[in-house]
Amino acid sequence: MSSASLFGIRVLDLSRILAGPFTTQLLGDLGADVVKVERPHIGDDARTYGPPYLHDTAGAVTDEAGFYLSCNRNKRSVTVDHSKPEGAQLIRELAAQSDVLVENFRVGVLAKYDLDYESLRAINPRLIYCSITGFGQDGPYSDRPGYDGIFQAMSGMMSVSGHPDGHPGAGPMKVGVSMVDILTGLYASNAILAALRHREITGSGQYIDMSLLDCGIAALSHYTQNYLISGTPAPRRGNGGFGGIPSQTFRCSEGDEIFVVASTPKQWSGLVKVLGRPELADDPRFATVSQRIANRDLVLETLDQIFLTRPARIWVSELERADVPVSPVNDMNGVFADPHVQHREMRLSIDHPVAGSLDLLRNPIRLSDTPLDRYDAPPTLGQHTREVLAEVLGKSDREIDALTADGVV
Repeated sequence: MSSASLFGIRVLDLSRILAGPFTTQLLGDLGADVVKVERPHIGDDARTYGPPYLHDTAGAVTDEAGFYLSCNRNKRSVTVDHSKPEGAQLIRELAAQSDVLVENFRVGVLAKYDLDYESLRAINPRLIYCSITGFGQDGPYSDRPGYDGIFQAMSGMMSVSGHPDGHPGAGPMKVGVSMVDILTGLYASNAILAALRHREITGSGQYIDMSLLDCGIAALSHYTQNYLISGTPAPRRGNGGFGGIPSQTFRCSEGDEIFVVASTPKQWSGLVKVLGRPELADDPRFATVSQRIANRDLVLETLDQIFLTRPARIWVSELERADVPVSPVNDMNGVFADPHVQHREMRLSIDHPVAGSLDLLRNPIRLSDTPLDRYDAPPTLGQHTREVLAEVLGKSDREIDALTADGVV
C-alpha cells in the first residue's frame, strides 16, 4: 500500500489552462489518482501555449508546451468528447467511480450534458464537485469569461504593484506570473481537502464554488485589511515593502540589485555598521521602526547613495556576516545556481515518454511520514485512454475500439 497522503482518492479533472490543472496537480502530488479528461485531437488549450515547446530525444520540437508541462504531472490523460451523448455517458461513469471532480467551464455549460453537480450527485452522493470560474456561480458577472490578468486588475492587485507615482515608469503593474490562477489553485486544493475530511465524518460529498476574483481579493491580505480599517487604499511602493523600513531593493555599483530587510533594532544596527554609518543607529530620525516609516524617503535616499558605491556580491557577503536579511535579485539562472536551492533539490529530472528526460519543479511540501516522492511525467494527449477505460470502467478492447471509431474517445 502506498504511503501517499491521498492514496485511494480518484480525481476526475475536467479543467484546462492553469487554475484547475494546478489544483489537480497538487492533489496528484499528494498521491491521488488524477484522470485528466481532454478533447480528442485537441486536448487542454495549455498544450499550445508556447513557445517554448519540449523537444523529443531527436531534438525535434513537440507539441508539448512548457506552460502545459508546469501543471499536469502525476495525471493520466483520457480523451473524451463530452458533446457526444456517448462521451457524456463515459464521463458520468467515471464520475460514479471518482471521489472528486474539478471543472472550470463557464457557468451552466456542463448542465447541458447532465454533467453538473446535481446530475452527478444523483449517481454519486459522495462526490466532491469543485467548480472554478472567473466570477463564481452567481452574481451579475457570473456569465463573463475571464483570465488571470483580468482578475489582477479587478481585484486591486495591480493597483498595489508597480512604481510609485512621480517615479519613472509609474503606474499599476501586473505581477509577472499568473498569480491569481496559482492562488486559486492553492485555495481550491485546500477546500477539496476540507471537503474530503467532512466526507469522512458524514459520508456526503458537497459542491465547491471557487471564484478567481474572490481569491484575488482575499490574497491581498493585509493590504485589504489595512484598507478596511483605514478607508485609504495602499499606495504603490515599487520594490519596497509595507512593513519595517528598510524592506527594499537597492541598486549597486555594477548595476545589479539586492533586497535588504532591516526592521528590528539589531538588524538596523548591523546594517548601518556594514554601511560605514554606525551613527545612524542612534539618529533620532531613524532609531525606531516607527521613526524610519515616518521618514521613509530620507532613509531610502540615504541608503540608496551608499549601496551604489560597491557591487552587490560584496554587500551580500558582508550583510550576511552581520546577520542582516539580504538576497541578490536573481533571474532564473541565479535561482538554480544557488547552492541552497540545489541542496533543497527544487529542480529534478524525470523520465518522459517523448523527450527522454524532463526537468520539473519539485513540490515544496515536505511531509515526514507521507513524502511527496511520485513525479510521473505530464501525460501526452490521450496516453491513458485505453488503460483508464479498461481499468476503471471495465471496458473491453472491442468497446474501446468502437468508441474510438465513432470519435467519442
